[in-house]
Amino acid sequence: MNETNLMTTIRGILLLTAVYIALTANLQPSNILAGLLIATAVMFLMHTSGRTSTWRFSAAGIVALFRYTLVLIYDLIVSGIQVARIVLTPDLPIHQGDIAIPTACDTEVAQALSAHAITVTPGEMVVEIGEDGAMYTHVLDATQAEEDVLHAQEMREEMLEKIAL
Repeated sequence: MNETNLMTTIRGILLLTAVYIALTANLQPSNILAGLLIATAVMFLMHTSGRTSTWRFSAAGIVALFRYTLVLIYDLIVSGIQVARIVLTPDLPIHQGDIAIPTACDTEVAQALSAHAITVTPGEMVVEIGEDGAMYTHVLDATQAEEDVLHAQEMREEMLEKIAL
């Protein structure tokens, strides 16, 4: 392992440990040690599986990550209101269906994050990812969903490229 890979691995361990501590909200020495051990194991598994980290931290990437989070929160709120409206008004016609959402994501991580963003949005669920990377998605309202979802997917892909996973 050369010096660059070692520094990348150490940064990854420290970042994963910080995320672990933030999620557990526990600064006890035993919890910090547990976080370090878990982060080291994750980085070791990534290294032995051939999936070494290519994290690049840049100002544009951090802004894109922040923007991606805000867009996801906005989509969750708007879709939640739409689904609640459908549920609370049973006489509204529902035009559910399946649509194919093409993806241009370069990495599996970016594709998984994109599929996750679609799935956590109320009223939409990725049911399969095809060999060509298309995400087959079930939606509650397929009348306008295809053009809206394609626009949202392009925006997600743009932000994920900047985040550089």
